[in-house]
Amino acid sequence: MFLILCFAGFAIGIGFVRGAIDAAPSLDILDVQPQGYASQIYDADGNLMQTLVMEGSNREEVSFDQLPDDLVNAFIAIEDSRFYEHNGIDLKGILRAAYVGITSGRFSEGASTITQQLIKNNVFPNFVNETNSERFERKIQEQYLALKIEKQMSKKEILEAYMNTINLGKGCLGVQTAAKRYFNKDAADLTLSECAVIAGITQSPSGNDPVKHPDVNARRREKVLNNMKKLGFIN
Repeated sequence: MFLILCFAGFAIGIGFVRGAIDAAPSLDILDVQPQGYASQIYDADGNLMQTLVMEGSNREEVSFDQLPDDLVNAFIAIEDSRFYEHNGIDLKGILRAAYVGITSGRFSEGASTITQQLIKNNVFPNFVNETNSERFERKIQEQYLALKIEKQMSKKEILEAYMNTINLGKGCLGVQTAAKRYFNKDAADLTLSECAVIAGITQSPSGNDPVKHPDVNARRREKVLNNMKKLGFIN
């Protein structure tokens, strides 16, 4: 009876996964690109007169080549330390998160890769209103689509799309808008410390807000820097 129940549970699980994959949306490179940018109005002399921002479009595009290494490495260090090693899914991260959840009773650690986060934000924008079953199904679809998109895009292209997409609090979408909002400078000119501040926001854009909750962000910034040191990004 025990073996029958085990096989039945396994079959149901396989069926759920297969159904989730079959229901996954079709995906190409354009589907994971950030949508919605601020519009800027200039006068005849090239002076900026006004910036128009619709809901969900407070974003200024920045190319990967304009991003400082410290900013890119800060996000990798805190969000996806094996980004350059995995194929879209971090199996070690999933096992670690499962172990921590089982031993602590709290499944608070995430195992989503940067690729999965990019897909979540641009392909599943309504994820905040999900039920538990919908969330589980979406996670399976994210992993399946992450494997597909990593075959179509380079790591550099994925990072560029991700860093132009992410919500960084105060209505800022993408690192360029965040750099101007918090430090009044372009992302290209951020110092190492400032890069760590911005990367530290991602886990909770409102809770880690460096203006509203500077002490919380300072602790998160320290974690970013420690992770960067551990990974050899800084000395």
